[in-house]
Amino acid sequence: MQKILLVEDDKALSNGISLALKNSELNIVQCYDLKTAKMYLSRDVYDLIILDINLPDGNGLEFLTTLKNESSSPVIMLTANDLETDIVTGLEMGADDYITKPFSLVVLRARVNTQLRKQTFKTFQQDCFIFDFEKITFLKNNLQIELSKTEQRLLRILIENKGITLPRSVLIDRIWTDGSEYVDENALSVTVKRLRDKLEDQPSKPEYIKNVYGIGYIWAVR
Repeated sequence: MQKILLVEDDKALSNGISLALKNSELNIVQCYDLKTAKMYLSRDVYDLIILDINLPDGNGLEFLTTLKNESSSPVIMLTANDLETDIVTGLEMGADDYITKPFSLVVLRARVNTQLRKQTFKTFQQDCFIFDFEKITFLKNNLQIELSKTEQRLLRILIENKGITLPRSVLIDRIWTDGSEYVDENALSVTVKRLRDKLEDQPSKPEYIKNVYGIGYIWAVR
């Protein structure tokens, strides 16, 4: 399931957007100010952020700069400003798309789907690795590696967010999605160790999956 963070202070519009986008494969988290948005972003990773410019506690464009420095999530800006200079400024500051109010919810949904499609990928190559998540084949030095379903989920989440430290709580929530009420944190440590043993050469290595002490794990960017 993909997650969208919707930051829009107009609650009626926010509800309308959420309703228009809602489907069984999307989890839409609504918030109405930057303070709450920052709280959610500190706790989870989102596949897309829809961000209004004019918010009660700050300017969305200014926040966009912080987002792009700290997150790889695409951002669609919403604004009542339809001046060409405002649109160009938003795009130059890192926005992936820009929609001016009033807008068609059908058009918004199409643009959201476009961004989400860009976030999904089938294959990944780095150094000696070739991972094909569609065919479920994982190669190291052209030799196949057998990964469990849990290891596959962990690998994909780390690679989709490469270069970003993912908290343990986020990884547990994303990997074990079967509705279990409680998952022992040790299960994540065990899964990480098994995956690292299959991917990394010991004792000489580089480390691809790094433990960020007290926080979580990261797929290292080279």
